[in-house]
Amino acid sequence: MMKKKYAIAIISLALIFTIILSSLMGCVELTGSSTTTQPPITPNPINPSWTPPTTCSGTDELPSIADVVARVKPAVVSINTESVGQNIFGTFTQEGAGSGWIIDENGIIVTNNHVVEDANAITVTLDDGRVFSVDPGSIRTDTLNDLAIFSINASDLPTLSIGTSSQLRVGDWVIAVGNALGLGIRATEGIVSRLGVTIPFDQSQTLYDLLETTAVINPGNSGGPLVNLSGEVIGITSAKIAQTGVEGMGYAISIDIAMPIIEQLVNNGYVIRPWLGVSVTALTPSVIAAVDMDPSLDWDIEVEKGILVVQVSAGSPAEKAGLKPGDVIVSLGGEEVVTDQRFMQVLHQSTIGEAMEITYFHGAEEHKTAITPSESPRPE
Repeated sequence: MMKKKYAIAIISLALIFTIILSSLMGCVELTGSSTTTQPPITPNPINPSWTPPTTCSGTDELPSIADVVARVKPAVVSINTESVGQNIFGTFTQEGAGSGWIIDENGIIVTNNHVVEDANAITVTLDDGRVFSVDPGSIRTDTLNDLAIFSINASDLPTLSIGTSSQLRVGDWVIAVGNALGLGIRATEGIVSRLGVTIPFDQSQTLYDLLETTAVINPGNSGGPLVNLSGEVIGITSAKIAQTGVEGMGYAISIDIAMPIIEQLVNNGYVIRPWLGVSVTALTPSVIAAVDMDPSLDWDIEVEKGILVVQVSAGSPAEKAGLKPGDVIVSLGGEEVVTDQRFMQVLHQSTIGEAMEITYFHGAEEHKTAITPSESPRPE
């Protein structure tokens, strides 16, 4: 009897232990429970017929930059200059370095005006090592667009092909080739990062339609070519512009702007532009104050903005139109003009011999008349 009770107790304890353990494991199911198991949720497909994109085997290869440089480099020259500088200790010889490129096999070379400006000694080193001296008096320049040409006594020289900047797109690859830092011809690559850039240097000079590039342009690169991957010149690099702009961005004069000027320098020796025969300055509060303080000037300025006429050349289109010193031009060719840069831009876009409207004030009196630009006089 004791054995039977003992066995029952053992079985009861085992059953209780099993129920407690099952409850802790979450696996017990009591008889008569109403709890039901939820079926698993099956997600709906987004697109049963979708297949992954085709794996690309590779990208189109770019033309070799080394091949482009090999074609361009023989026509790029190093330019070294000497000029006279002056400081508190007296005069000294100042050396400079720049670049240029051969546009004609008979020795015509293109560069920047600031590379050769004020130089009294100029030497040109070709890619083959030959060195030529250049007479500074033979250089033809256009200071307005920072361009210059000269020739050396040589023939059968390698030349560069001319491209067009009008077809460029932001992101196009370009290569700058030049005498960087005066250490010899080298090449840097980049892309066109912006088109149609305008950068003013000072009141007398603003460059328009510039190309901005990520290609590194250092001092010494000035005057060298910026070429596309076909080796065609699409710009003329300028370290002067780069120093005026933002660090890490290089600039070049677009070839579409440069070529008509280069052609005139070669054919005429100077650039013919529309000319009115006036010296002007932008009207500002400081200019008005200076005029008021000058007893020799009897100008009556009654407007606050515009282009102040400082001088009128005898027999010029401006004189024929009735303009006098002290007048203030506010509109030219239907365009408002309040800065020197805008006035010159509108004038240079006009046509020689074709009348245009000009609006100006003489004191408080407004005048509207026609003015006809003529050819700019030959430089003296």
